[in-house]
Amino acid sequence: MKPKHLLPSLCAAGAVLPAAAHAVPPEPAPSARPQQPHIILIVTDQQRGDALGCCNPAVITPNLDALARDGVRFTRAYTSAPSSTPARAGLLTGMSPWGHGMLGYGRVAEHYPCEMPQLLRDAGYWTLGIGKMHWSPQQATHGFHATLLDESGRVESPYFMSDYRKWFALHAPGLDPDATGIGWNAHGAAPYALPEELHPTVWTGDRAVEAIGSHASDRPLFLKVSFARPHSPYDAPQRLVDLYAGRDIPGPAVGDWAAAFGMLTDPQRDLEAAYGNFGAEYVENSKRHYYASVTFIDEQVGRIVEALRRCGMYDNALIFFVSDHGDMMGDHHHWRKTYAYEGSTHIPFIVKFPFGTAGAAASGSTDARVVELRDVLPTMLDAAGVPVPSAVEGLSLLGEGPWRAWLDMEHATCYSDDNYWCALTDGRWKYIRFLRTGREQLFDLEADPCELHDLAGDAAAAGQLALWRSRMVDHLTPRGEEWVRDGQLVLRRETMLYSPNYPEKP
Repeated sequence: MKPKHLLPSLCAAGAVLPAAAHAVPPEPAPSARPQQPHIILIVTDQQRGDALGCCNPAVITPNLDALARDGVRFTRAYTSAPSSTPARAGLLTGMSPWGHGMLGYGRVAEHYPCEMPQLLRDAGYWTLGIGKMHWSPQQATHGFHATLLDESGRVESPYFMSDYRKWFALHAPGLDPDATGIGWNAHGAAPYALPEELHPTVWTGDRAVEAIGSHASDRPLFLKVSFARPHSPYDAPQRLVDLYAGRDIPGPAVGDWAAAFGMLTDPQRDLEAAYGNFGAEYVENSKRHYYASVTFIDEQVGRIVEALRRCGMYDNALIFFVSDHGDMMGDHHHWRKTYAYEGSTHIPFIVKFPFGTAGAAASGSTDARVVELRDVLPTMLDAAGVPVPSAVEGLSLLGEGPWRAWLDMEHATCYSDDNYWCALTDGRWKYIRFLRTGREQLFDLEADPCELHDLAGDAAAAGQLALWRSRMVDHLTPRGEEWVRDGQLVLRRETMLYSPNYPEKP
């Protein structure tokens, strides 16, 4: 049983939200539009698109599966820049990497012309952010009335200490929050070494439940709940790891093009290696703990949904469940993220619309449109009856117009010189262009969802390759002759991390 000080009081009269170090004094409430839905955005960090029970029988996620039954699961959902900060910039602004200016792992700008919390705040919402934001400076709010932060121990601003670490120091004096001993980017695994009520996943769930139970405002609630897991360390409690004992855990997918990435064979030589063939047993052990971390988050999602139901908010809630990017988990001898492949770019994407929302698909359905994190903000604004700013590049999932023919993705150099790429996909085909070398890859995701066979050198696929190369030319031409010259894709010698649209100098 949890200590009494950890048990939230749901919907109690006069309940008080824990003090936030970054609270902004509330301004007078503007007139809210009638029946604006509450908006709950649940974000995980580094969760693969196939790490859900409703699409992978190896994974235990009953609460997320139930949310998918009440909503819509988007089966072709991606992140356009698959590492934490550029992905979160896209979620924040509703823009593409080139549009918001972050083409790879850098720092989120302090201000953007369009920001999700500020737009919803201006529309009459009470806005709270809980968990991992990964912004710079770390105390930036982007329009939230308040944030309660867990930044995985990251300190990037002077004198910064996250709210989770302060809470931990108060409730577990003398203990080490990193006692499990696995680094942020390591791909080894171990059960959590402390009582599970001290785990940041529980802390984030507790704060979210408290926030819902304390909401007595006339304003609709916008609550962002951002879990720092299943990103490494893969450190779920032992009881959840035990659930996966004897379970059939899929081994790594290894393409016929991937041999060059398997040269490192001993993970102890580099616990955070970006590439390496460490064997099926190592992958399966890491994946077992990774899935257990997903199940741990699933328990918190169940608590959040229960809190919304108790408070009478669930039926009129727009709920998103997404991740910033995936995790390769040894596929093609790749680890972590920043790659163009499905393990890195394909993400879970579930939307539960308010009851009776016009234009929403039927509950329990799947949607095969190619969607991306930039589509979250315009959908929120559309559901709230708020005009979508012209700068927002994403599309509302409630819109009636034509959908995008393909999606752009990219990432600046990371882990190796060759890992600098742009890609396009329509959910059926994926074309990847490596910008330093000109190497191309082409995958038929319908016939080959694990990307085992690169068709770029296959004569039978030459027509598709030419088609997608021409689309890449069309996509990159507006960037100028540094990218496309005389109708031909240009090899890039220097990495561009920030586009000219980045709102401040890096």
